[in-house]
Amino acid sequence: MNVNLEYYKIFYYVTKCGSFTAAAEELCISQPAVSQAIKLLENVLGNSLYIRTQKGVKLTPEGEVLFSYISRGYETIMLGESKFKKMLDLENGEIRIGASDMTLQFYLLKFLEEFHMKHPKIKVTVTNGPTPETLEYLYEGKIDFGVVSVPFQAKPEVNIKEVQPIKDVFVGGKRFKDLRDKELEYKDLEQLPIICLEKNTSTRAYIDDYLKDNGVVLEPEFELATSDIIVQFTLRNFGIGSVVRSFAEKYIDSGELFELKFKKEIPNRNFCIITSDKNPISTAAKELLGMLI
Repeated sequence: MNVNLEYYKIFYYVTKCGSFTAAAEELCISQPAVSQAIKLLENVLGNSLYIRTQKGVKLTPEGEVLFSYISRGYETIMLGESKFKKMLDLENGEIRIGASDMTLQFYLLKFLEEFHMKHPKIKVTVTNGPTPETLEYLYEGKIDFGVVSVPFQAKPEVNIKEVQPIKDVFVGGKRFKDLRDKELEYKDLEQLPIICLEKNTSTRAYIDDYLKDNGVVLEPEFELATSDIIVQFTLRNFGIGSVVRSFAEKYIDSGELFELKFKKEIPNRNFCIITSDKNPISTAAKELLGMLI
């Protein structure tokens, strides 16, 4: 049965309003147009929908059954429209972000705080994981965008925007104080107990690749899951910690840790925003991205 959906809309309003005239006013169309639509709908369905009364119209038993379904469907559509408009007006919706501990702590968090103050009704979900995992979430459409650190390799549909430089350093505690004022070669690291991240991170990959280019291969004493833990191990003199400087900065400033000096500095790398051409971006996500980039 092929029925013009506009007829069902008019049927809904006639029933809710209780008369053809009131429905016409609600819909901003003429009363004859309403009458014609209901007549056509009754012809298609093969039965009368209303009993005319002095006060307006009343549904037939068959009309009541039909209206019970039409009302649910039409009201669901109106609810969907309302939700859609609220999302456009940043009154509703959700943003899904992928980020590592490092990018969340030293870049993303301050922007999330500002965004939440402006749009408290927008739900923000952050999926925490290393860069390779965040890329997979983006490919699978599980996040709207990611905040990651280089190096990484991405598929052609991924858009990459560098947003903030970061600096990798080696730090030591009191046990290694004799190294504080020395200018070292990277080869010297091979003779020291090294504490670094596990291999499934972009930070570890960057340091390993850079040292390999300089003829150095490390055999770490400890491989840990987070940079915060590396800093704690280094403070307790388990070895020399390999971290992004931001994690150790307050301890360097207080003198509890010091930054090892080398004849050649490790080049800076960057935090990046990644989006995918295959994933549509909501209005709320666009608003937050505008703050980040």
